[in-house]
Amino acid sequence: MKRAIFAVIALALSACSGEAEKTYTVDELMADDALLTKLLGKCRNNPGELQGTTNCINAQAADGKMRLERMRKSFGG
Repeated sequence: MKRAIFAVIALALSACSGEAEKTYTVDELMADDALLTKLLGKCRNNPGELQGTTNCINAQAADGKMRLERMRKSFGG
């Protein structure tokens, strides 16, 4: 019974959380430097809550890919 009450309360609270944030793909983030910078800053400022979110994972992947591309270009490749 206690589990059922807890589940109902958790469901009610999650419904009140408001509008969900849009999920961006790695390609979308690589195409928009301002958005990538904003998301990386947000994720780095609150890693405890945001580290495992899809947008933070995609932002880190996009940042890594862009760094590799810049290194490749700087070495003439």
